[in-house]
Amino acid sequence: MDPLGAPSQFVDVDTLPNWLEWYEADNSETLSEKFQDEVIRSPFPFNKDLSGKVILWKGDVALLNCTAIVNTSNENLTDKNPVSESIFMLAGPDLKEELQKLKGCRTGEAKLTKGFNLAARFIIHTVGPKYKSRYRTAAESSLYSCYRNVLQLATEQAMSSVGFCVINSAKRGYPLEDATHIALRTVRRFLEIHGETIEKVVFAVSELEEATYRKLLPLYFPRSLKEESQSLPYLPADIGNAEGEPVVPERQIRISEKPGALDDNLEEEDEGLGADLSFIGSHAFARMEGDVDKQRRLILQGQLSEAALQKQHQRNYNRWLCQARAEDLSDIASLKALYQTGVDNCGRTVMVVVGRNIPVTLIDMDKALLYFIHVMDHIAVKEYVLVYFHTLTSEYNHLDSDFLKKLYDVVDIKYKRNLKAVYFVHPTFRSKVSTWFFTTFSVSGLKDKIHHVDSLHQLFAAISPEQIDFPPFVLEYDARENGPYYASYPPSPDL
Repeated sequence: MDPLGAPSQFVDVDTLPNWLEWYEADNSETLSEKFQDEVIRSPFPFNKDLSGKVILWKGDVALLNCTAIVNTSNENLTDKNPVSESIFMLAGPDLKEELQKLKGCRTGEAKLTKGFNLAARFIIHTVGPKYKSRYRTAAESSLYSCYRNVLQLATEQAMSSVGFCVINSAKRGYPLEDATHIALRTVRRFLEIHGETIEKVVFAVSELEEATYRKLLPLYFPRSLKEESQSLPYLPADIGNAEGEPVVPERQIRISEKPGALDDNLEEEDEGLGADLSFIGSHAFARMEGDVDKQRRLILQGQLSEAALQKQHQRNYNRWLCQARAEDLSDIASLKALYQTGVDNCGRTVMVVVGRNIPVTLIDMDKALLYFIHVMDHIAVKEYVLVYFHTLTSEYNHLDSDFLKKLYDVVDIKYKRNLKAVYFVHPTFRSKVSTWFFTTFSVSGLKDKIHHVDSLHQLFAAISPEQIDFPPFVLEYDARENGPYYASYPPSPDL
């Protein structure tokens, strides 16, 4: 605690100039400069909003008044590096006691504690990889996971600002420039897709690190169309996938090679790799579903074992996942029809689907499926529940039963195994009948998981209201239909 009347040593992030403001102050050109159509766009295009969220600051991350700051440590969370030592000194002895309860942290993971005497409310602890050139791919993936998991945790906790230290500590041997590329592109991709609630990301650097960050930031957060064009030639060959995750060529080949073939000793096809990949995109969905029907027919004829079918199904799903990670899905993400919120009373992740936000007749449903896989792949590895708001949907928002059946056939087995409940909120008589037919005659194993919920009061028996981000119109509708009691819950930002 600072003595009464003494200036605080902590730094308010709201007083720091963001990355965009630096540029506007130093350049006379306007941000609305005209763009020529023939100019090749960067995969990280100029985006005023994203660049305005980033702050580069030379200083100690422990001094930042953010919602959370990041601590880089070892697997036992006892590392003695300048960042950790500063955080421990300012946070006070209670931090060490709480860290002992966490029982360590694996490389690439992120774990949360209180900030105690820091200005930051929380500390997110992560463990960067040890770098060896022969294990470079593993180190890249682990460092990506550090940044990704920190941001995911910040989003789950609805944090508005995050202060990053340089996670790749010098004692672990990670080359600074290589690590900075991964840090910046991972943050950029996350903010593009999931960063609605994050208002500020601060990169707290030392004097030695500042020059590298200042050099590479324009590549991933260009502050004008001119800077975007100038930075394009300096982007590395590997810019990761749609999430910024490092791409492993060997893994791509293993997933993609002859994905339509059932097995080496089964049905042979004369199509080459190029021909087999040609259908990815506009006709991918129809082709995939054709494979599923073909496999079922072979099973009935006794020509394909269940194990072979599962193997082929996994190949098909990996194809969809690979495509989802490479595709630009920002238009689907902007609908805000699918998002992660809190946990239910059993501690399971809650995913929300907003029916009214799905303009079925106006969007590419293939891309909608890709986006579902893109968001859900890491969620479905653990138990989860779905909350579907059918509130005020029209005929233009109703998902076709054929689409739902195809989605159910395409997704990996983990989706079905770990889905524990579907809460169908504000159903109509028609939707109840449709759901009964669908779960009775189209898919198996789903019927007992469907729970029709006529009021939010019923939903709160399974999920606390503080654990769900409600679209305002859902709260308004429920208050109108079931009484004003529910209107007392504060609405979440407009979805």
